[in-house]
Amino acid sequence: MQRLYDVLRRHPTWVDGFWAVFLFGISVASGAAAEGTSGTDAMAVIVPITLLLCLVIALRRRMPEKMLLLAVALGVAQLVLDVAPMAADFALLVIVYTVAATGARWASRLALVVGLCAAPVAQLRWPLEDDALGNIAKAIFLTVPYALAWVLGDSIRTRRAYFAQLEERAARLEKEREAQAKVAVAAERARIARELHDVVAHNVSVMVVQADGAAYVLDTAPDQAKKALETISSTGRQALAEMRRLLGVLRTGEHRESGEYVPQPDVQQIEDLVEQCRGSGLPVDFKIEGTPRPLPSGVELTAYRIVQEALTNTRKHGGPNAGASVRLVYFDDGLGLLVEDDGKGAPHELYEEGGADGHGHGLIGMRERVGMVGGTLDAGPRPGGGFRISALLPLKPAH
Repeated sequence: MQRLYDVLRRHPTWVDGFWAVFLFGISVASGAAAEGTSGTDAMAVIVPITLLLCLVIALRRRMPEKMLLLAVALGVAQLVLDVAPMAADFALLVIVYTVAATGARWASRLALVVGLCAAPVAQLRWPLEDDALGNIAKAIFLTVPYALAWVLGDSIRTRRAYFAQLEERAARLEKEREAQAKVAVAAERARIARELHDVVAHNVSVMVVQADGAAYVLDTAPDQAKKALETISSTGRQALAEMRRLLGVLRTGEHRESGEYVPQPDVQQIEDLVEQCRGSGLPVDFKIEGTPRPLPSGVELTAYRIVQEALTNTRKHGGPNAGASVRLVYFDDGLGLLVEDDGKGAPHELYEEGGADGHGHGLIGMRERVGMVGGTLDAGPRPGGGFRISALLPLKPAH
């Protein structure tokens, strides 16, 4: 039974064809063809009209507008040829509903007019004798089904349009969500790339400095060389751990399953960063002004990465005997950073390019980070030599 229902649902024309044959059979069996006609050969007129009205039922879904025009023409033919109403005229009621539900707007309006006029015109053509009130009542009574058929069809059209609009909106929202997800993934990967650059640039520079120092004092001061190698080992392990976490996030779904996210250094770890730089041979003066307090995670991460990048550039470009100073200033509405060095190495214009090799992020990455939290960055050579980086990070991003 279910299979038969599915077949009929996929082939609605078969259902319409069945009802057309059924209607034709009823029309013939009722004997309405011979009633109320004029002329000697009534069947020659009645049978074609009946067949064509049944054809309207059969093809109403495929070509509703054309079938409506055919039904109207057959109705006019019945009036002209004096063919009294018969069972096959039920096709006009069906086509009014069909056109109101699926046809063009002009056809729907025409169907409404035809439906409202059909019963009164038929009653005028074939009135009840000596019963004016009965004629009026019958005309009104027969008009109601046509009006209801049109209202039902039009409501179904409106409902279908509403659901189609909902489906279109859902599809559009789904596409927008996919686009937003792709943008979010791209932004996350760009952020991870910046984090990876900072981790690699800082730790590798420390390892290079320590390796050069160990090679220089390997024969004359083995203890210092051993200490430098231990620093290289611990720094390398730290870099590998951070890189593993960073690269792990790039794998689809891994960070959600394992609960392990990109490490987020904060302002308190800046002191550890300074100690690490001092251990690698770079003198750093570190001071905190104001009252330390919790800051937004984005501000803390940005402050840490700016100091890390600045000290890494000092080691790479400051030359021998370079020193640096780091100042953190807590304001009521933000955090101030001041990183200076007295290096006299490579031209500081290379900082803009990210290093002497021109392949890093350098100050461009710093400005991106500061811009993300709505802060400002000022960087340039110092009057007495060296380089100066000043940043102001607000507690609330600018709107």
